[in-house]
Amino acid sequence: MARYSILDLAPVREGGTVAEALRNTVDLARHAERLGYHRFWLAEHHNMPGIASAATSVLIGHVAGATSTIRAGAGGIMLPNHSALVIAEHFGTLETLYPGRIDLGVGRAPGSDGIASRALRYNAAEEDFPRQVAELLAYLAPARAGQRLVAFPGEGTNVPVWLLGSTTYSAELAAALGLPFAFASHFAPALLDEALAIYREGFTPSPYLDRPYAMAGVPLVAAETDADAQRLATSALQRGLRLIRGEPIFVPPPVDRMDGLWSDAERFRVQSRMEVAVIGGPETVRQQLDAFLRRTRVDELMFVSDVYEHAFRLRSFELAAEAILARVSK
Repeated sequence: MARYSILDLAPVREGGTVAEALRNTVDLARHAERLGYHRFWLAEHHNMPGIASAATSVLIGHVAGATSTIRAGAGGIMLPNHSALVIAEHFGTLETLYPGRIDLGVGRAPGSDGIASRALRYNAAEEDFPRQVAELLAYLAPARAGQRLVAFPGEGTNVPVWLLGSTTYSAELAAALGLPFAFASHFAPALLDEALAIYREGFTPSPYLDRPYAMAGVPLVAAETDADAQRLATSALQRGLRLIRGEPIFVPPPVDRMDGLWSDAERFRVQSRMEVAVIGGPETVRQQLDAFLRRTRVDELMFVSDVYEHAFRLRSFELAAEAILARVSK
C-alpha cells in the first residue's frame, strides 16, 4: 500500500489573513493525523503573497507541537538560500523536540523571484548543491573525533534528508547518494516518468536507504460529485493563472467556468501544470489514483489541494484517504 501525505503551503485565501491561514494549517495537520496521513510537509517560498510558509522551520515546529504522531517536515527547504550548518541546527533542534517525527526535504531552487533571491543572498553562479547536501548530511551525522565545527543541536540526530526536484537533476543526485526522492509533479509533471526511471535505475544503497523510495506530488480536489469537484478546482486553476502572470496568488473563490478568464496559451500552461491532478467525486478519485499508482509505482503520494473553503479542503483530503483505503481493500 502506498503511503499518503500532505504538502501544505499555508495558503491565504482572498479576503483572508495570514493568521487564519496558519490556524487552518494546524487544523489540517490534526485532521490529517486522524485520517492516517503519514507526513505533513511545508514548503519554503518568499515574496509570494498568498503563501504563508516562508518561515518554514518555525511553522514545522508549530505543526509538530500541535500533533502527536504524524511526521512533520520540509517539502522543502531551498538549501542554496541558507548555510547548511544553520539548517542542520534548525532541524536538529526540531528532531530533539519531536524525536522520530521530523523530515528534511531540500531543493536547489531559490523558491522566490529575482528580487527575493538577491535579498536572500542567493547566487546561482556560486551554487554547488551536491557539496551543500554532503555538508548537511555530515552535520546531521555523529561528530567525528577532532571535528571542530559541529551542529549543536543537530549532530547525531540523523534527520532523514530527502532530495526534491522537478527535473532529472535531483533524481540523479538522490540515486547517487542513496537518498529518498520526491518529484514535484504537483506543478511540473512533464519529466515525472523519466525522473523516476533515472532514480530507480541509478540508485546506490547507502546508510540511509537500502532500496529506492520515491514520492510524487499530486494536485487534489475531491468532492461529493464530479461536478462539485470540477467547480472547486477552478480556484486552483485561477491561482495557477495568477502565478504565471506574476500576480499575488491568494486562493480565489471558485467560479462556474474559466471561459473568458484566460487565453488559449494561458490555459495550456496552467492545464499542463495540472496534468496529473486528481479531480472528482469518490469513484473518479479512486480510479484516477489507481491509474496514477499503476503508472508510477511510487511508494508515497504527496497531495496538494488549493480549495477556497477550509471545510471543503478538509473534505477533499478525507475523500482521498478513503479512496486509497478502498483501493487496498479490493
